[in-house]
Amino acid sequence: MATDADFASSFSQPVLPGVKPLVRFDAVTKRYGGVTAVDQLSLDIYPSEFFALLGPSGCGKTTLLRLLAGFGTPDEGRILLDGEDISAVPPYRRPVNMMFQSYALFPHLSVTGNIAFGLKQESMSRKDARQRVEELLALVKLEDCARRRPHQLSGGQRQRVALARALAKRPKVLLLDEPLAALDKKLREETQFELTRLQRQLGTAFVIVTHDQEEAMTVADRIAVMDHGRLIQVATPSEIYEQPASRWVADFIGDVNLIEGTVESINDGSTVVIGKDGQRFRFGTSADIWPGMNVWVALRPEKLSITTTPQDAKENCVSGTVSDIAYRGNTLVYRVRVASGTDMKVSVTNRQRLVDIPIQIGDGVSLTWTPDAGVVLGH
Repeated sequence: MATDADFASSFSQPVLPGVKPLVRFDAVTKRYGGVTAVDQLSLDIYPSEFFALLGPSGCGKTTLLRLLAGFGTPDEGRILLDGEDISAVPPYRRPVNMMFQSYALFPHLSVTGNIAFGLKQESMSRKDARQRVEELLALVKLEDCARRRPHQLSGGQRQRVALARALAKRPKVLLLDEPLAALDKKLREETQFELTRLQRQLGTAFVIVTHDQEEAMTVADRIAVMDHGRLIQVATPSEIYEQPASRWVADFIGDVNLIEGTVESINDGSTVVIGKDGQRFRFGTSADIWPGMNVWVALRPEKLSITTTPQDAKENCVSGTVSDIAYRGNTLVYRVRVASGTDMKVSVTNRQRLVDIPIQIGDGVSLTWTPDAGVVLGH
C-alpha cells in the first residue's frame, strides 16, 4: 500500500498559465545533526499569492520559512527568487522581510519610529520616509496611534505595527511566522480577514506559517500541507478539504469520519465499498483505487443527515445511538455510536434553542449521505 511519503513525490502542483513562480524551492534539504527537517522538497510560490505552510509541530514549515528569509542555508538544493539563486545571499540583501510571532517591537520607539526604523537604516530621505510611514499607518488604520509606544497598544494594534514595519521596505515576499498566535480567538479571526484585505490591496506575496488549520483555510490562496519535512499535498483550501490526498490529510484538516472497507466494484463513474460490518457505500470514482483494495471512506460531519425515523436505504446508511451532543452555538455536533462500535460525528446547523433539540442522548438514529458527500482514499 502506498504511503504518504510515496504519494508526496507523485502529485503535480497547479501551474498558472503564463505566470512564472516568484519563489522556487528546488529539491531543498536541511538537516540538524541527525534530524532531517526538510527533505528533498520542491515547491513553487507565485507572485501576489497568499501561501500557507501548514502542518504539525516539527514538520519543517518554520525551517522552510527561515531558509527563505536567509536565517540558514540548505544542505542540498536551491532557493530561487525571481529566477535568481539566493541560497547564499545574506538576509539583509534579500528582498524579503519577516514578521515574527513575538512582533519584536522596539519599546523605546513610537509607532511611527518602529515603522520607520528600517527606512532609516537604508538612509531614505526624511521626506520620503515620512510619506511611506503615513501610507502604512493609513493602510493598517493606526493614524490615531502614531505617537504611542508599544506598551500603550492592544495586542491587535501591536500586531498591525509589526506588519506595517515589515512592509515598510516593500519586500517582494512577506514572511509571517505564526503572526496571530498571541491574539485571543475573536481578535485572531478578525485579523485574519484584515490580513487578506491588506494582501490583496498590496499585491505582495505573503507566505504564512501556521499550525492552525482554520487560519490557513481562511487566509490562503493555496496551502502546502507538510509532515516530516515533506509535502503531503499542495492545493487550494477547498480542494484540500473536499478532496484530501490521503487519510492523514483528511484527518489533519478539520473533523472527519473515516470508515474502513474494501472496494467491491468500480463502474459507471462510481465506486462501491463494503464496510467491515457489511454496509454498502457508493461514491464517485477516485484515482489509484481498484476492486479488492482496502480503503478508507472520508466523510465530513456536515455532509451527513441524521434522523430518528428508521431508513430502509440499502446504501450510504448506518444506524446507531446518540452517545453525546456538543452545543457550539451555531452548530450542534452529534456523536453517534454505530453498530461496528465506532463513533461517527454529525454536524447540524442550529436553527432552534438548545432546550428544543428533538434528538437526545440515547435516541436511536439513522445517518445517511449522498454519493458525492465523501471521498475514497487508498492510503
